[in-house]
Amino acid sequence: PAPMGLPALALLLAVGLLRTQAFAPARSFQLDYEENCFRKDGVPFRYISGSIHYARVPRPAWRDRLLKMYMSGLSAVQVYVPWNYHEPLPGVYDFVGNRDVEAFLDLTAELGLLVILRPGPYICAEWEMGGLPAWLLWKPDIILRSSDPAYLAAVDSWLHVLLPKIKPRLYQHGGNIISVQVENEYGSYYACDYHYLRHLLGSFRALLGSEVLLFTTDGTRAEELRCGTLQGLYATIDFGPGSNVTEAFGAQRRVEPKGPLVNSEYYTGWLDYWGEAHASTSSARVARGLEDMLQLGASVNMQVLSWKGAQYMFHGGTNFAYWSGADFKDQYKPVTTSYDYDAPLSEAGDPTKKLFAIRTVISKFQTLPVGPMPPATPKYAYGRVALRKVGACPEGCAAPAWRCLAAPLPSLSLQYADLLDVLDVLCPSGPIQSQFPLTFEAIKQAHGFVVYRTQLPRDVLDPATLGAPPHSICDRSYVMLQQEYQGTLERDGQTVLRVTGRAGDTLDVLLENMGRISFGANISDFKGLLGNLSLDSSPLSNWLIYPLAIDAAIQQGWPHAALPKSSSRGRAGPAFYTGTFETPSTAWDTFVNFPGWSKGQLWINGFNLGRYWPRRGPQQTLFVPGSVLHVGCPNNITVLELEGAPPAPSLLFLDRPLFNRTLSGSTEGTE
Repeated sequence: PAPMGLPALALLLAVGLLRTQAFAPARSFQLDYEENCFRKDGVPFRYISGSIHYARVPRPAWRDRLLKMYMSGLSAVQVYVPWNYHEPLPGVYDFVGNRDVEAFLDLTAELGLLVILRPGPYICAEWEMGGLPAWLLWKPDIILRSSDPAYLAAVDSWLHVLLPKIKPRLYQHGGNIISVQVENEYGSYYACDYHYLRHLLGSFRALLGSEVLLFTTDGTRAEELRCGTLQGLYATIDFGPGSNVTEAFGAQRRVEPKGPLVNSEYYTGWLDYWGEAHASTSSARVARGLEDMLQLGASVNMQVLSWKGAQYMFHGGTNFAYWSGADFKDQYKPVTTSYDYDAPLSEAGDPTKKLFAIRTVISKFQTLPVGPMPPATPKYAYGRVALRKVGACPEGCAAPAWRCLAAPLPSLSLQYADLLDVLDVLCPSGPIQSQFPLTFEAIKQAHGFVVYRTQLPRDVLDPATLGAPPHSICDRSYVMLQQEYQGTLERDGQTVLRVTGRAGDTLDVLLENMGRISFGANISDFKGLLGNLSLDSSPLSNWLIYPLAIDAAIQQGWPHAALPKSSSRGRAGPAFYTGTFETPSTAWDTFVNFPGWSKGQLWINGFNLGRYWPRRGPQQTLFVPGSVLHVGCPNNITVLELEGAPPAPSLLFLDRPLFNRTLSGSTEGTE
């Protein structure tokens, strides 16, 4: 035969390639109502997944946590997207650094993990306001999570930014996102607005396409499933290891007679609230509940088991800065900074005994990845850091880099400033004048602190009652009269103080937002002074209101450049304490303890590590990721103590956390 020319050969190869592509099976992830299973690329499929919240994990640790989840035998991870983390102001978006959700999703794909995405717009997650931006409350009468036109307009704008980032990563388009949740536990919310759910369904379909699997998650009670489900959204449920598995899935069958059984939130542990005992759940109980779910239908074979889906909180992480939310269960219950959750991976990302118990159960139903489980990250107990008096720096010396007293590692020098002495630094725009107090939302302050200042209208020679109407302190206030600390007023707690003074004396009330409600009857949780303070029932007026930009000042180098006072002793009332310390040649994770301190906020190198409150507990330490620390140069520490530092202030760096005033064993785990 005559030799084939190159053009003809190229044409033949091209035709063959097109034919191969034409017959290549399309990527798909679907529901099979006949066989009651998921089908991935046409094959029955079961996922076992775990939750991880990228917003609670520093970006340098993402790979470590995800790899440990993969090596545990998980086939997927479940991921929330907190709206308020990415849109701090209307139309202002942040997707860089720790907020780069696309980089996080790409990393999950690189490591071979599928993704179940939960983009809200409401997510709960014990996150500030359930992930909804505080600026929604700039419109005081807005009805959140409803078909209120103002709320829907904000939601639509957000979804038009977020979901186009998601669509190319859907499984059908070559990505690893197999399903997307719409809203979250909506059946637990009072509104029960089907128009709202239909609007969301339409928006998700328009922006993500008709092929993606959309689902809802609710509790197992009939009223929750009635208000939280909608035709066109596959209904899943959530329950913990104490539940009867058969009865729980029976609740799902009442709303989804056919299709796979899915527990979208199997609780491996529980969260902590300030003032309550550290929550924990036994490894054996969690493992037994997981095995019970996976054994449903086990009398047939592994393919029957692959019809089920199970998910659980696998790694909690940390509520850095002001991101911890609160529940409302008859009273306001703020969540701790630690979101350890007694999860299989500890707050610091260490494998626990619970992880290995779960891994053993998974190994009974599928082959585990080859290789060892990555070890716990190294920790360093830097020891006690004494806070000492320092003098003025010599001329020409940069204060943040210079230590007045050379001392062996670790060392920390102390300077302090009363908060009221530095209002010009913390509120450079000056105060807002108002006849009566304004809420955080009215002055467009999302997080942190606001100072309310007025004057006593008359002499108060005998103790008078300074009080607030019920439910008007949101959430905790620190009262100063003539810059002398008087005490605290608190939401659902003490709301009166006895004071004396002279006419014209300055009354300052520092208000702290402890986190907006993320789960409860109503998440429109306004902050600040919601009602007027009164003196012996006479309302106070003529207020100066200072919204404090503490984080912005610290990130710009304050207060390490200069502080007005030096001291070797602590003092009562809100004040800043600052100094520097050095690490060894490697910066390792650590936990900082606050012996004798009361309540406040901690920054290291400008990074807001969150709230500490050892006086109330159960959390006694704050997690400090090694990625925050510097090697070869001083680490700048800034402490805002709200009630009063100890007489000889010091910090204690440990290699494990403290809960309930005892060393936690949650960081230990051996196979």
